[in-house]
Amino acid sequence: MNFLAHAYLSFHHPEILVGNMISDFVKGSSKFNYGITIQKGIMLHREIDQFTDVHPATHEAMQFFKPYYRLYSSPIMDILYDHFLANDETIFKDDSSLKIFTREIYSHLETYSTQLPEKFVYVFTYMRMEDWLYNYRLKQGIEKSLRGLIRRAAFISDSDTAINLFLENYDHLDQCYKKFFPDVKQFAKQKLDELVL
Repeated sequence: MNFLAHAYLSFHHPEILVGNMISDFVKGSSKFNYGITIQKGIMLHREIDQFTDVHPATHEAMQFFKPYYRLYSSPIMDILYDHFLANDETIFKDDSSLKIFTREIYSHLETYSTQLPEKFVYVFTYMRMEDWLYNYRLKQGIEKSLRGLIRRAAFISDSDTAINLFLENYDHLDQCYKKFFPDVKQFAKQKLDELVL
């Protein structure tokens, strides 16, 4: 899952949110540099990622990209799931409700700015300035995210194919999201309940 989904699956717990958002920037034993609740957010992020990677709907969706992008099919789907989440009217009923949510996320992260890893601070600066979380709602925002992913990738440089596959298979990918997201939401809520006991 990508940033918007991890933010949403923190279920309005500020320190869980921090851990969930910074997890990819925290390596090895450095997670113990954080408070216990942030550590639990880091653990929740990793549980969500594992669940996502083995879910049948994710595997189904990745087949569109695997012939061209192989291992990068997984991070491509992470980005695309954020697009379909941002447009999920059962979660964000309209444009303004997504805006309110994203502002809340930026505000929480800003509150904990002194505890964020340096590399995440760099990413967060652009995330907030360019409003990534809201812009996942737009196809242009997803195109920009895909171009950024491919630009940072080793051994591949063609982002146009990923964008075209996204647009050509939009409805099918949306159906994969709809099969997947209720399951990951239930899983994440259960894991969070276990972690915060």
